[in-house]
Amino acid sequence: MVGSNAKGDRRERELVNALDEAGFAVMRAPASGSATERELPDVLAGDGEDFYAIEAKSSAGDPIYLDGEEVEALVYFSRNFGAKPRVAARFDREDWYFFHPGDLHSTDGGNYRVKLETALAEGTDFAELTGRSEKVTLEEVGDGAGDEGDAGPDEDVLRVLRAVVSGTLDVDEAAELLE
Repeated sequence: MVGSNAKGDRRERELVNALDEAGFAVMRAPASGSATERELPDVLAGDGEDFYAIEAKSSAGDPIYLDGEEVEALVYFSRNFGAKPRVAARFDREDWYFFHPGDLHSTDGGNYRVKLETALAEGTDFAELTGRSEKVTLEEVGDGAGDEGDAGPDEDVLRVLRAVVSGTLDVDEAAELLE
């Protein structure tokens, strides 16, 4: 499984570099989980406001499984360190998605699982984790638009957002249309 570890190490370095570019002070725990008897998260990152202890996992497309003890150790370390625990999941040809351990699917055996479709639908993306964007659902747009006393959400805005959700329009094109 040397190739698997090499890929995991490469993905961790990729995450560290992306967090660094986003303005976080960041470090990768050397040989986390094996260099010491204490379980350490893969990555520690902070920007002066938010501090994260991150367990990073990647997969070629299969679900990502995490050992229950590994997740418990992440939560324990995070609590003692004063960081927010996060599990980072990256599937091939996809971006990083982040989960609080309490939001992960628990298996009958006491372990945890993240599926690709769950990451895409429910995960926090990199831009949201680093504070560069905030996830807004179509329902929230519809609920908030009526607060101004108008009859409801702007149908043109909803049409553009639905096109993004369906994949007909990419985010940049949608932003241009909404300007």
